[in-house]
Amino acid sequence: MRTPFDILAEYERRSLAHAVALPAREDLQEQWRGVGYRIGSHRLVSGFDEVVEIVPLPPVTPVPGAQPWLLGIGNLRGNLFPVVDLKQFLQGERTVLHEGQRVLVMRQAGGDVALTIDELYGQRGFRDEQGIEPPEAFTQGRYGHFVTRAFHGDEQDWGVFALSLLARTPEFRQAAL
Repeated sequence: MRTPFDILAEYERRSLAHAVALPAREDLQEQWRGVGYRIGSHRLVSGFDEVVEIVPLPPVTPVPGAQPWLLGIGNLRGNLFPVVDLKQFLQGERTVLHEGQRVLVMRQAGGDVALTIDELYGQRGFRDEQGIEPPEAFTQGRYGHFVTRAFHGDEQDWGVFALSLLARTPEFRQAAL
């Protein structure tokens, strides 16, 4: 009579006989990965370590006496957080909100913050050799403070937008007029 151990050992032997070999570690190319999105004409990516989640725009309650780029306070699963129009903060132009609007939720000291974006592209990955100097569009105005590097992929230039730098900017942290 076969023991349970013998049966498991036989399963393992048969499984390993049909396993597809993984490429050797040295054959794997390191990739930088992040979330791709658009603000105005700028295609940006932020690292997965900086984006907590992506959610539909929650109902927003305006806050009197706040900067125009602070849309108000949102509620997600019982947690209150500020909702910021990132385009207005960066460019001085209001984001055109629409049904199905998504926001990036980033963590900062004191709690999460939701940032409106114009369009969500989803996951993006870039190899080191796709790295480029940030084009002029990413170095002008407020973008220059937060775009730390850039990649060229999918026939587009993508600026790496550092949400951690945004969260530490005194101007961003001071939402009162």
